[in-house]
Amino acid sequence: MSGHDSKYFTTTKKGEIHELKEELNSQYKDKKKDAVKKVIAAMTVGKDVSMLFTDVVNCMQTENLELKKLVYLYLINYAKSQPDLAILAVNTFVKDSQDPNPLIRALAVRTMGCIRVDKITEYLCDPLQRCLKDDDPYVRKTAAICVAKLHDINAELVEDRGFLEILKDLISDSNPMVVANAVAALAEIQEGTTKIIFEITNHTLFKLLAALNECTEWGQVFILDALSRYKAKDVRDAENIVERVTPRLQHANCAVITSLTSRPQVILQQMELITSTDVVRNLCKKMAPPLVTLISAEPEIQYVALRNINLIVFFCKYNDPIYVKMEKLEIMIKLASDRNIDQVLLEFKEYATEVDVDFVRKAVRAIGRCAIKLERAAERCISVLLELIKLKVNYVVQEAIVVIKDIFRRYPNTYESIIATLCENLDNLDEPEAKASMIWIIGEYAERIDNADELLEGFLETFPEETAQVQLQLLTATVKLFLKKPTEGPQQMIQVVLNNATQETDNPDLRDRAYIYWRLLSTDPEAAKDVVLAEKPTINDDSNMLEPSLLDELLSNIATLASVYHKPPDSFVSRVRATVQRDDDEEYAAESLDPESSSAPVSEITTSVAAPGGVPGQPAAAPDLLGDLMGLDGSADQQSMTRSLPVLLSASAGQGLQISGKLVRRNGQVVYSLTFENSSQIPLDGFMIQFNKNTFGLAAAAPLQLPPLVPGRSESVALPMVMYQNVAPGPPNSLLQVAVKNNQQPVWYFNDKISIEALFGEDGKMERQHFLETWKTIPDSHEFIKELPSVCVNSVESAIQKLQATNLFFIARRAQKETRQELLYLSAKVPPNIVFLLELATVVGTAGVKCAVKTVSPEMAPLLFDALEALLST
Repeated sequence: MSGHDSKYFTTTKKGEIHELKEELNSQYKDKKKDAVKKVIAAMTVGKDVSMLFTDVVNCMQTENLELKKLVYLYLINYAKSQPDLAILAVNTFVKDSQDPNPLIRALAVRTMGCIRVDKITEYLCDPLQRCLKDDDPYVRKTAAICVAKLHDINAELVEDRGFLEILKDLISDSNPMVVANAVAALAEIQEGTTKIIFEITNHTLFKLLAALNECTEWGQVFILDALSRYKAKDVRDAENIVERVTPRLQHANCAVITSLTSRPQVILQQMELITSTDVVRNLCKKMAPPLVTLISAEPEIQYVALRNINLIVFFCKYNDPIYVKMEKLEIMIKLASDRNIDQVLLEFKEYATEVDVDFVRKAVRAIGRCAIKLERAAERCISVLLELIKLKVNYVVQEAIVVIKDIFRRYPNTYESIIATLCENLDNLDEPEAKASMIWIIGEYAERIDNADELLEGFLETFPEETAQVQLQLLTATVKLFLKKPTEGPQQMIQVVLNNATQETDNPDLRDRAYIYWRLLSTDPEAAKDVVLAEKPTINDDSNMLEPSLLDELLSNIATLASVYHKPPDSFVSRVRATVQRDDDEEYAAESLDPESSSAPVSEITTSVAAPGGVPGQPAAAPDLLGDLMGLDGSADQQSMTRSLPVLLSASAGQGLQISGKLVRRNGQVVYSLTFENSSQIPLDGFMIQFNKNTFGLAAAAPLQLPPLVPGRSESVALPMVMYQNVAPGPPNSLLQVAVKNNQQPVWYFNDKISIEALFGEDGKMERQHFLETWKTIPDSHEFIKELPSVCVNSVESAIQKLQATNLFFIARRAQKETRQELLYLSAKVPPNIVFLLELATVVGTAGVKCAVKTVSPEMAPLLFDALEALLST
């Protein structure tokens, strides 16, 4: 479709289906073509136009290539739900596969391969066999891919009809693109079977190398992938392969470069057989510049290249995206050596003064990792860290103390002279990890710090409010101090700490450790020394090391997503074959809509509904036109939604249709989790859903995608939602009014309750200082208090975990000894920027929770109280 065809997406008038039916049967070709375009547009935005199947199929009998492509696209989408009617199109497919126009022949066989209906498969064999031996190379290359699709549907049929042998013969084809597609099809078939289907011999090797110079860039990628599985038999063979593939290093397409430079079996493994050191040296020189060139490309390409370089093993630019900078840091740490450490440290020191806090923290940690990695450079790394501490930048100081603690563990009794400088910065510590690191240093070297008891006493004042990490370190450090300096001061401190850790906490780890220390100190102090002051093993920097077996697997999958994720393919791809097929199917969808170009993106025909999350200008999760054909039917999501949901429409009220559902948050997105059960006597299809105006403007981000519901069956669906699309005036409330219709029943109306916890965003967490400042900023008139008398909190930790699971983030905790109350402070955020600050007061094991909330939107407080009561009561 051309740019002016956008008008077809704007028709929403009543009686449209009837008008389309008349236009499809019109005697005028232009009117008929316009009608098909309208049908495709309606199908694209999620409308059910399956009732026009017969009328659209009748339009196949045309010589107009554009119209034929549109009809074929319609058939691909609806053939699975209308298999009996799809048979009507078989004769036209067979006839088109013998058309004088090679484009129509290729289009016919490609479409038949995309229609995954068993009844049509048997009719595909003869046309496919003819097209594999067609005079036109475009038809042959299209038919080669179709064999892989047919094998996915019926592998036995492919073997019986001899299609595999024909594919192997196509490797000797005179056209390089036919060779490339034959290789791609054989490789895809090989992935789905344990039998050896495709093996490169000397004869096929010569053919592949010859085709490599002439086929397109993606054809080169297919051939290079095949060559990566071939191991040369001798030096001459290896040199021949390397000589033929190295010119591809100068290719403009980054995929070709990464396939070549990153596939060990293409070049690196062949180099193992080459005995000439000059040849090997020259090859290494040729491989480096292309990867360096990729580092200068767009950020996304940079990142992929860096992730690949990170497996095989340049500095950061100020305008690099953060994810590129982080990956460059990792590589620089791996490349750091005694020879270049001064230059690397100079770079890291510069990075530690930038404005991006996360990047600065990573740079400081990188300095520490270099110190742990290179013993000779440790002193220089310490000097750089001390210089950064003198800058008095809060987060830099805290990060430096964390890495210095690791350096002390790596080189014990070596750099303790800097402890005095660290102690000068105790007042700047407010992060748990930094506090824990400093406490560890004080306890470990208590005998060398004159005022160690005074320093630890400063931390003990806030012991009940500290995190578990800090409390554990305080307990151990105080015991160390007592064992090293058993004077009156440490004796009093150890008694206070043990009392707090055993009686004033419900953290089992802290309590158990305190009891162990108490028992050791009271029965055998010498045994306590052997346990607590035992020599500790030195540490190594293995934070980014990969298991050898995992590294080998990733190296064999370089230039794929596995090398970017640094995970084996099986961990994130459950259906490899379905993924491989997607490129060809999407290419077909693009070509079918634009007869002038085969590269038009599919996104040009998707709906313009706002994306989930309410980001304007982005397409929503539009219905996948080819999803079922590729096996991407979302069965995993359906299994995850089988848990029971509240019934919204009972079967008795819905004439046999029961609807259950609830608003939930999944992967950072608001989703309406729905289950439809059909206990009537008739199949139900054509489901649609509509939401009335509501407080948060919740609306569907995409049409309801529900297959026909046969009697006795149920289907689950996760409907993505957007916010603030259809806001209701008036005071806020939790009412969500929903209407659902199908083709067989009247419209059903029901009410649901908006669970505000499903709207809490992942960006609602605050630092403690920010929380305090915001609390003071919000006026007291915007503070609201409510008692929840029926709620009983039996475990503070489990309550915190339960609230954090819904993005109610824990900030701090405080115990009031006089009232035995536990005070919890939490934060949450609802888009676009409604912040909630909470204080919960409760006595553990006693019914009654007092909730106080401060918010800039006071009208939302009642909804938050309802959510809290529901969450804490479950």
